Amino acid sequence: MEAQNTQAGLSNNSTSSTPEGPAPSPIAAALQREHPGWAHEVIEALGETTIVVPREHIVAACAFLKVTPGLEFNFLADLCGFDRGPEEEPRFEVNYHLFSTTRHHRVRLKVVVTEDDIHVPTVSTVWRTANWHERETYDLFGVIFDDHPDLRRILLPEDWQGHALRKDFPLRGYEPYSLE
Repeated sequence: MEAQNTQAGLSNNSTSSTPEGPAPSPIAAALQREHPGWAHEVIEALGETTIVVPREHIVAACAFLKVTPGLEFNFLADLCGFDRGPEEEPRFEVNYHLFSTTRHHRVRLKVVVTEDDIHVPTVSTVWRTANWHERETYDLFGVIFDDHPDLRRILLPEDWQGHALRKDFPLRGYEPYSLE
């Protein structure tokens, strides 16, 4: 097992620290070794690793994490949107929660997008379950997943106006769905 972890650049001592601070995540280090532009920022907090990936590299980074020996993130546990608020820029995040069912480790990838250009490439070619998660994120936040095989509403009616989980969405909704 250690040989397999070493193959991907993972060590058994991922919590070690250096005089400059904690050691960088071995998963982030493996991404940066493969392609330096894939890991724009690495955030270590509460024992979790979040790697901010530029949207143009998200599919390649996900494919790498899925098939690389020692990493094997074969399960997309969740994909969700987040609205930082209309006053923030970039306003939206798409978070990918990955899990390895063989290695039992986790990582979160994050893509940030502006309200003016809210497009992200689909990862449904990497994990089929992304199809439903991306549809939900589109429906509730308005994130458009380019090249998605069936991007349409999944929770709200087809004639629903707006995206219900955006922070500027009216609390009582738009007519004719208003509760008043």
